[in-house]
Parts: sequence; structure tokens; C-alpha cells
Amino acid sequence: MRIAVLLVALNVVFSSLSARADDVATAQSVIRAQEQALIRDDAATAYSYAAPAVKQIFPAPDIFMSMVQNGYAPVYRHKSFEFGDSKTEGSAIAQRVHIIDANGEAWEALYTLEQQSDGSYKITGCSLLKAGQAV
Repeated sequence: MRIAVLLVALNVVFSSLSARADDVATAQSVIRAQEQALIRDDAATAYSYAAPAVKQIFPAPDIFMSMVQNGYAPVYRHKSFEFGDSKTEGSAIAQRVHIIDANGEAWEALYTLEQQSDGSYKITGCSLLKAGQAV
């Protein structure tokens, strides 16, 4: 009986970890899709990955794209864009991204995403810090 309970418990733990890994992979695919849209200067597609709260602040794709171009140059144009650690909490995911900008300088981005009522993940924010700087 104890073995059966242990097996059920292990199954629950591992299925939960698998679901979390799937959530992180999904979140990373959303970030990557937005990154690729930015590279193509496809404002409408890049904007489509923004959460509703972001869209309230930037109510049109061209306004959103201007904000990215002016405030997030390393995200907008870069030499490399690699995923780092991630953290999940409830329906939210925080994903670190290591970026080398167009000038060869290193940056750390922290993307936050939240699962929407339809099950999709949308980007709720991005904090950008030059690598090596204290928070």
C-alpha cells in the first residue's frame, strides 16, 4: 500500500514538473516569436504578444514599436539573444535572457509573462540591465 501511495505521489510531482517545463517552453516560444517579429520590424506581430495591461499603456502597434526602439535597443537589435534561468509562480513566469547588443555589450533582460484566460501566455514586462550592474 505504501508503495502505491508513493508511486501516485511521484507521478503527481513529475507531472507537475512536466507541466511547468511545458509552460516555460511555451513562454520562451512567445518571447522568441516577439524577438523575431522585432527583427523583421513587424510591429503588429510583436505587439500581439503583449499583455492587455501593456496594450493599455501603448494602445497601438506603432506606439509599442517606437517604445521598444527607443527604450529597449538591445532587445530590438542584437547579436545574440539566449535564454537563461526561469521561475514560475502560479500563472506567472519570469524568464532571464542574456543579450549581446549590436555594439557587443552584454545585457540581462528579465521578461515576465502571465497566462491569459484563454491559456496563452502574454508578455507583461521586460526589465533591461547592463550586465554586471547591481539591481
